[in-house]
Amino acid sequence: MTYILDKYKDIDEIKNMSSEELNIFSQEIRQFLINSVSKTGGHLASNLGVVELTLSLYKVFNFRKDKLIWDVGHQSYVHKILTGRIKYFSKLRKYGGISGFPKREESYFDIFDTGHSSTSISAGLGISRARDLNGDNYEVVSVIGDGALTGGMAYEALNDLGYSKTKMIIILNDNQMSISKNVGGMSKYLNKIRIDPAYNKFKQEVNNTLRKTNIGVGVANSLQKIKDGFKQLFIPGMLFEDMGIKYLGPIDGHNINELVQVLNLAKNIKGPVLVHIITRKGKGYDFAEKNPNKFHGIGPFDCDSGEICSIKGLTYSKVFGKEMINLAKENKKIVAVTAAMPDGTGLNNFAEKFPKRFFDVGIAEQHAVTLCAGMATQGIKPVFAVYSTFLQRAYDQVLHDVCIQKLPVIFAIDRAGIVGEDGETHQGIFDLSYLTQMPNMTVMSPKCIEELVYMLRWAVNDNKGPIAIRYPRGVDNGDIKLKPLKDFFRGKWEIIQKEGNIAIIASGKMVQTAILVKEKLLKLNIKTTIINAQFIKPIDKDIIKRLVNENYKIITLEDNILHGALGSSILEYVNTLECKHNILTLGYKDKFVTQGNVDLLYKLHGLDVEGVFQSILKFI
Repeated sequence: MTYILDKYKDIDEIKNMSSEELNIFSQEIRQFLINSVSKTGGHLASNLGVVELTLSLYKVFNFRKDKLIWDVGHQSYVHKILTGRIKYFSKLRKYGGISGFPKREESYFDIFDTGHSSTSISAGLGISRARDLNGDNYEVVSVIGDGALTGGMAYEALNDLGYSKTKMIIILNDNQMSISKNVGGMSKYLNKIRIDPAYNKFKQEVNNTLRKTNIGVGVANSLQKIKDGFKQLFIPGMLFEDMGIKYLGPIDGHNINELVQVLNLAKNIKGPVLVHIITRKGKGYDFAEKNPNKFHGIGPFDCDSGEICSIKGLTYSKVFGKEMINLAKENKKIVAVTAAMPDGTGLNNFAEKFPKRFFDVGIAEQHAVTLCAGMATQGIKPVFAVYSTFLQRAYDQVLHDVCIQKLPVIFAIDRAGIVGEDGETHQGIFDLSYLTQMPNMTVMSPKCIEELVYMLRWAVNDNKGPIAIRYPRGVDNGDIKLKPLKDFFRGKWEIIQKEGNIAIIASGKMVQTAILVKEKLLKLNIKTTIINAQFIKPIDKDIIKRLVNENYKIITLEDNILHGALGSSILEYVNTLECKHNILTLGYKDKFVTQGNVDLLYKLHGLDVEGVFQSILKFI
């Protein structure tokens, strides 16, 4: 029985809770998270690590007025529980349910949408400046952690903040980052002195008095040099201090009394302050503590055993990782690069077998791309494995540093197309649209898992310039067995079946959908030609011209937004032929796709078998 959680109604109650009650409350919240996420899936380990922090923040601040920004957003489950959304956790990350990330449209307490990382300091600084411009009075707290401080955008914001001295509070949640954990007695003693309001007031008064005379200025400057040298020896946060940001910590992120004390004192510091807390990812659940990566973003699992209800069969990610090992054995020039996603992209085994040829750069996609470009100039063959949603963060680097120089960097784009429960910020439905606009870029997509093996091999051994291979999350449709292409000729498509005068040109996983649609059409005596557009760029102009000349009805099918992708490229080319021709393009309209089960989302957007079937019937 949960004595506090069952009765809890409002954030104001936290203010009146004793330390003992807050500790009990934290354990009840942990147990609720474990039980709830085991049924729905979600981000578990990171949320178990911020229970005491979240309670302490609500104990100290008034978030009816003050502003709280989470980065990365998957740490916000406890925040959602405290702000009245516990009853909606049964539909966490499901269609029509609450998001796994902060969403402004979901709650007054969600100040900024944060699906990606390294954004909270910039957003918090923007809100702080708006506060000052508007003449308002409230605190702004940005929580950054779970690796987000590896992102360059965070340092850009810190640099601006340190220069401007705008008042705001940054909470650095350090759960696995390589920041020095200097927690010795001298460090604690110095921090206790430095955060004492009386000490800071006295220090400022002495400094002001000394600087009223020429002799005093010299004394003050000498004292400052001595103090800075002393701090360099004992204070672990000098990076932030040197940037002009007051540093407090490290603090035990699971000690509510200590957290509350430091947060109260941080409120009284003028200008920017960073509170460095140490937490344990997966805290309170043994399986998650021992394997935080496994329980980072997880599907439904058994609470007692920790066993995950995993996808059966070989996934695209696993096949990619296995083939990368095979290729690396054959060619010593091949290296693998990832941005904090070795598990998700299937590169764990590669990292173990080839540790000197594996580079995990952290949450730094921009750096990853240009790193690959630099290696490519020296004859190395870099393969950057990245989720579709995260590659868009490095748009300029792909265009400017790779494509302009025609460098043979291979982009292995995982989670392309609909990914489901993570929602708008994570759907991989934009990569085709921006990659096909880049000169010198080749874009491919396998129609089945086995084809990914040969496509990757071709990209490594035969392709001479930038190339992107996009593939979906999960497994193939078990009802279809497709024969993979083993040989590729740039810009040439595969005609899988040739019948009738209707042609469905599909890319990637949508080829499987096209074949099932063909079977439904055949029951109505409607014969269909199925074409695998394994090259999205360049397109096969010879096949398109032949279809137009023979008066085929053409349907394009892709797991991407329509603007700028395969169907759009075909339309543009047909337009140059100066002949009238109707083409039906099927994909996602000009809107973001919400969270939900993948099959359900396909259905809602008319891209399931029945939806495509009905669209074709209307078209013909």
